Amino acid sequence: MSDQPFVPRPVGRLSRRRLLAVSALAAAAVPLGAGPRPAPALGDDTDDSAYQKVFDDALAADKDVRRYQVRGREILYRPRQLLAADTDVKRVATWLREQGLPPTVEGRFAGVTRLLFATEVDVPGIVTKLRDPRQWPGQSVPAVQPHHVLLGLGNIMGNPGGPPRVAAPLAAPDPARSGEGAGVTVGICDTGIWRLAGSWHPLWLGGAYLPEVDDEDALYVSADLLAPQGGHGTFVAGVVRQAAPGVRVDPEQALNPTGIGDESTVVAALGRLGPDVSVINLSLGGFTLDDLPSLPLANAVAALPKTTAVVAAAGNAGISRPVWPAALDRVLAVAAATADKNGVRPAPYSGFGPWVDACALGERDSTYVEGELVLPGRPTRLFHGFATWAGTSFATAHVSGRLAALMTSGGLSADDARLALLAAPVWQPGYGVLVP
Repeated sequence: MSDQPFVPRPVGRLSRRRLLAVSALAAAAVPLGAGPRPAPALGDDTDDSAYQKVFDDALAADKDVRRYQVRGREILYRPRQLLAADTDVKRVATWLREQGLPPTVEGRFAGVTRLLFATEVDVPGIVTKLRDPRQWPGQSVPAVQPHHVLLGLGNIMGNPGGPPRVAAPLAAPDPARSGEGAGVTVGICDTGIWRLAGSWHPLWLGGAYLPEVDDEDALYVSADLLAPQGGHGTFVAGVVRQAAPGVRVDPEQALNPTGIGDESTVVAALGRLGPDVSVINLSLGGFTLDDLPSLPLANAVAALPKTTAVVAAAGNAGISRPVWPAALDRVLAVAAATADKNGVRPAPYSGFGPWVDACALGERDSTYVEGELVLPGRPTRLFHGFATWAGTSFATAHVSGRLAALMTSGGLSADDARLALLAAPVWQPGYGVLVP
């Protein structure tokens, strides 16, 4: 459980009475036992270990990923890159040159400048020195950071959670729920979407999005062999649509099929979202050096329209360390719950803490892809369009869909729907409100 009390965020423009009324309406809309069938667990230990090995091997083989492994401060980051706030970049570059580390400016995004070193350097060590006030007598400390790597399940160090499992096809959508989320578009910044998603899943994804080549999930490492998180975005889209069958989605590629991206790829994906997007789903994230907010993600989120709601995963590390962008104040951070014969309880793999706003069941059945997933020492898994998967990614997708449904049922903007949802009583300290 959380080592700090949960502090609810303040209620905004709607009256407290109306917030509670609309929140109750949302809670009554879909019983907790309805919708996707909860899986019994995240996956057995053997499968999880094999999946994590595949993911860990993929990270180790990626020449553009480095690990900082100081206990309790672990991060993944891009080698030879330093991000500095645009307002601080000149004096940071001067300091670096004085240290014999002349950088090259490699472009700007979301209020930061990317500085590139010609050779391999200790980026976290350099950032730590730059953040030391003793380096800046009589001056403010510059805003600098590594270029953090972000992952599709919000965790690092080769531990993305458990693998998908083969599932039976979903039942057809309930026609009585077709109005839920109608007129609302949810932006999904993820691995993209399967090229055949609309034709393979006509009842759930057909006509629900505008197919674009640059949104396609590459899926495979070779032939029909799935990458560790190939199909993650397609699965997320199906969860959103199950939570609000009338909603449209706008998939954008922020991660590769292994589930690896970074702050620049997420910012770029946010920038490609259509103007009709009012809810943004980020089933991704990562840890940052010293647990400070990500500069570019904070800037990108702050630049969004005030009425837009951003929903992000709390990660699958099972600890209270903040995951970004979920821990940003503007973002609705989602943890995972799990269900068994004894009822609903916090999922042991889920991130938690005072920075978490809400939770939902993390075990979901959803739309998936065709292909095979090979895990060392385990039987090959052959997928034919549907899967069961568990993680805060999918709890997040459910909450995004329920926000869209709440918008239509209550006649609310996305941000007012967020406030209405958070007006419900806290379910568990460190897990926020429970979203059915």
